[in-house]
This record gives sequence, C-alpha cells and structure tokens, in this order.
Amino acid sequence: MPKQDSSIKDKEKKIHNELDEKFKPYHEAHSAETNHKEHHESLPAAEPHKKEGGHMLDMFKHFSLNAHHDNNLQSASIPAKKEIKIDDKSLKTSLQNLKNASDVQVQVTGLPPIIMQEAKKPEEKPKVPISLKKEDVKLIATYDFISDMIPITIKIYKKKGEFVPIYDVSISSISKNTEIILEKIREELTTQVNLGMVDILATKDTGIIEQKFIDTITNLINKHFPDADERTANFLKSYLIQRSLGLGSIEILMDDINLEEIAVNSAEQPVWVYHKKYGWLKTTIMLKNEDQTRHYATMIGRRVGRQLTILEPLMDAHLKGGDRVNATIEPISVAGNTITLRKFAAKPWTITDFISGGTISTEAAALIWLGVQYELSTLISGGTATGKTSMLNVVANFFPPNQRIISIEDTREIQLPKFLHWIPMITRLPNPEGKGEVSMLDLLVNSLRMRPDRIIVGEIRRKAEAEVLFEAIHTGHSVYATVHANDAAETITRLTNPPIEIPRTMLPAISMIVVQYRNRRTGTRKTFQIAEILPDATSNILIQLDIRKGILKKVANSKVLLSTIEMFTGYTRNELNKSLNEKAAVLKWIVKNKIDAVDTVGRVMAEYYTNKDVLMDYVKKNKPLGD
Repeated sequence: MPKQDSSIKDKEKKIHNELDEKFKPYHEAHSAETNHKEHHESLPAAEPHKKEGGHMLDMFKHFSLNAHHDNNLQSASIPAKKEIKIDDKSLKTSLQNLKNASDVQVQVTGLPPIIMQEAKKPEEKPKVPISLKKEDVKLIATYDFISDMIPITIKIYKKKGEFVPIYDVSISSISKNTEIILEKIREELTTQVNLGMVDILATKDTGIIEQKFIDTITNLINKHFPDADERTANFLKSYLIQRSLGLGSIEILMDDINLEEIAVNSAEQPVWVYHKKYGWLKTTIMLKNEDQTRHYATMIGRRVGRQLTILEPLMDAHLKGGDRVNATIEPISVAGNTITLRKFAAKPWTITDFISGGTISTEAAALIWLGVQYELSTLISGGTATGKTSMLNVVANFFPPNQRIISIEDTREIQLPKFLHWIPMITRLPNPEGKGEVSMLDLLVNSLRMRPDRIIVGEIRRKAEAEVLFEAIHTGHSVYATVHANDAAETITRLTNPPIEIPRTMLPAISMIVVQYRNRRTGTRKTFQIAEILPDATSNILIQLDIRKGILKKVANSKVLLSTIEMFTGYTRNELNKSLNEKAAVLKWIVKNKIDAVDTVGRVMAEYYTNKDVLMDYVKKNKPLGD
C-alpha cells in the first residue's frame, strides 16, 4: 500500500508539473490584463512557486477557456517570442490520467477536499430566442394619444401563457438607432449641466433647474441632429426632458386618459395599470432597479414637501393636479419599493355617462334628481371599487346654481361645474414631527361656520364625523356622503354599530340611500338599490337591480320620500309625478345630444332651475341647447 500511494503521488505531481508549464504563459498574460495584484489576492494563501497538488488545480479553477478570453489574449501585451499553444489532446490525456488515479481527492487551501468528478460542470444548452407567433397573440384593442408632443401607440392583447392581458407601449416615431443616440445624449447631460448653488429642494428654483436642462438638451440636439426640422427637434427635446426630469415611461402612462391607477410593485415586475374598460393589465414597462423606483418616489415627495426615508418609509401625498400617490420602501415592502398613483379623472363622471353606459336608468336618475332638488340628504353606499365617489359626483350635477356648496375629501375627486358657488377642501396629513394634521372632522366642524347650503363629505369612517354630519342635517343643511356597505340594510347596520354607532333615532334624517354595485363576474358597475329610510330606521327599497337581466325595476311605492317633499313644498302627488316625467325627458335629451361634460351638464341643470320653460321647449323640439 505505501508503494501504491507513493506511485499515485508521483503521477499526480508529474501531471501538475506538466499543467503548470503549459499554463505558465497563459497565466502571465491573463494577470497582466486583469490587474495581477487583485488576481493574486483572490488566490488561496499558498506560496506561488510551490508545486502542491491543490495549487495547480486552484489555478486551473480560476481560468476559463471560453472564446472571449482568447480574444483578450490577442490584445494583451505578450512577448513576441512566446507562442501560446494549448494542446487539447495532451490536456485531455493529463486530466484523464488524474481522474483514473483512484479518483484522488485534492486538498484546496481553506476548502474541504474536492473530487475531480464533482468539478465537472454540465454543458449549458444555447438559449434560443422565443419569438411570438401570430396565433400566440390575440389583439384586444389599440389606440393612440399624445404625451407631451410624443406620439404614443397602445396595444392591448392577450398572450399565450399570460393570464392577464398585456398593455404594450410603443413610441412609433423613434427607431432603435435614434433611441440609442438619445440615451447617449441623456448621459451627457449629467456632465454638462452645472447647477451651481441652486437648492434642488427649493420649489422656487425648480424652473431654474429645468431651464438649464432644456438649454443643454437644445444644444445637444442641434449637435447630434443638425438637419432636424423644428418639429422633429421639439419632439426629441420633449422625449429627453421627460426621460431626464420626469418619471420616464411612467409619465406616458399618466397621460393615458383611459387609466385610473398605475402601480409599481418592484423593479423585478412590470408596471401594472388599471384600465377603465379592461381592468388590471401588465405593461411592457420595467424600471431599471429598486434605486430608480425610490428615486421616482423621492422626486414626487419633494414636489409636495414630503420625505421618504428609513424612519418614514410610508408616503401618502396629493399632487397639484389632484393625482394621489402612495409610496413604500424596503424593508417595509418586502418584495421591493412600491409606487401607487391614482389618477385624477381628467373628465369627471356625469349623469350622461351613467345613463348611456347602462349604470342607471333615466327613471331612477329622475328620482334622485327630485330628491336633490328639494334638499333631501342622501347617502351613497357600496363595496370597494363600486363607483361610490363617481355617483357622488353625478348626484352633485343636480345642484342648483344659487346655493353655496362645500366639499370635504381626503383625496380631491369631486368636480363640479365652474360657475357653481363651490368651495372644495381636502384633509392634510401630519408632518414628520406629527404636527399640522387637518382631519375630516376639523373641516366638517369648520364648514358649519361658512354658511353652506349643501355639504359633500367624501366618506364617513368614524363616530365623531358621523355625529357632526347628522348635526349638520338637523340644523338645516343638506348632506351628501359615502359609506362602505353592500346594500341598504347593511348601510343601516353599519351606521348603528361600532365604529360609527349613530343612534337609530337619528337615521331618518337621511332621506335616501343609493347603493352602488360591481358585478364580480363581469366587472361592470351599476346602481343596485335606491331606498328610503322609514321613521323606525328600517329601509324601504323602491328600485332594485335585476342582476340577471341587468335592468333596474321598481319594487315598491314610496312611503316617506314623496310625502316629505309634499309636506315641505305643497305639491300634490300628481305634480311630483309630472316633475319626474319632465326630468326623465331632460335626461333622455342630454344623452341623445351627447351633453356629457361636467360644465355643459351643469349648464342644463342651471337652465332647468332658472329658465325651465325655454329648456323644455328645446327638449320637446329635440334641438341642441343654444340653436
């Protein structure tokens, strides 16, 4: 046995010496090219001239015979007389001898023994690029829009293997080569723009910063694209400014009026969007890394005077345009930094949109209008994403022009016609020191000192808010608010139990409940119920949605609602029925004439209240208003 061990060691030593001699020039060239100091520090702590079994194997481990190393060798400074030749046949023979030597275990300094068999790596199969076939993609929709002078094409399609439709964003006017040049120009900006002593956090200096970037971008565009006309140059400038100063591709999403929500979950996932028609979609936009996500969130925070730090990892803020942004950073959001942008509707919902879209019938809308006209307080209830705030905005379409309106919200979503006597107010979160908060209760109490005729409250959440709201009703103000509940009975249950817990005897101050509903199978939103609250604090459902047929049906006669209007106006039931028919005719007329902007719908309502005979003449003759 000792002789056999000695023979094995001699063979092993001989093989290592041969390998050492063959790889000596290769090792010198590789070390000269890749900073030999750093390379030697990464080797095990063995003396370089010792021919130990582990040393040569370890050196072999650090080398790669891939083609790109051969290219590097050609560019390295190697003495002309030394010729590097790797005899593949000899190398294979040497390795085979080492393998056959009773599967010798070789000790590498600082590591457990390694068997040569285990050192072999499986061959990697070349990656074949996957190309989408026409049958793998089913186009759902496509449309175009302009984002800051940049033409954008959107394609929404289903892709084989994906369970969510894809929202594909493309800038068709820019070729790949142009995009590469523009990205290089953008990199030059950081070296050429000198901000000097400008404080980036100071709002008043924002214009100075943007102007310096714009001036530099203009010079670079003229340098790289000297033959571009003015329109093309402006287009390229807009692209670079958006990429350099804005939120990059997210700015494009912000300009799509069909989107309600934009969500960045992490840099590892594509950006998600919520489309008004198609729901949640995956986009083709990905952020570079988590740092970029955090940079965007911090940039948004600076605009509104909010900070996002390790000590304050959550941010909820409102942008000047009304958009709401929520951001979280690691480690609070475990998967990565997040940004959620809720877009402020460029075009607010109107009663025209609801009727033409099948959300509500003209008869049901006429009943709500009648209640609003005669100042009956109304609660709008529903589950999450059922359209409660949208319905609140629609109800506000019916306000007369000669009354003072105050709206109180966490996020500004209500939009009324410009000519109304309207004061919008929003809450404010506390600063990092916990000071400066303005709650909904503070605004509600303050609004009672502003002599309002009507008060709109975004959402009732707590007992204190509900108490002040009901107190406002009892002191002669009309109140319109939203609450989370799935039907009329549940609305009463929610109001009379914690955390709101209003005494049941106070509930009849609310005259009408409008319940919104979202079909969980189809995703469509509709008005589900219209109910009145009886003196015993129970609900009487007047109109109910037939879910199977998708239409609203009258299920009961009014016991309180119309009687209350009769008592305070002196009208008879026949006169109220005539008023309901007139309102239904006006609503059909505005739908037929596509009067769907909030200001134009408001104008029709103002005409109805101030000059009804003239308006009804237009309606009867079916003429557009103003002809």
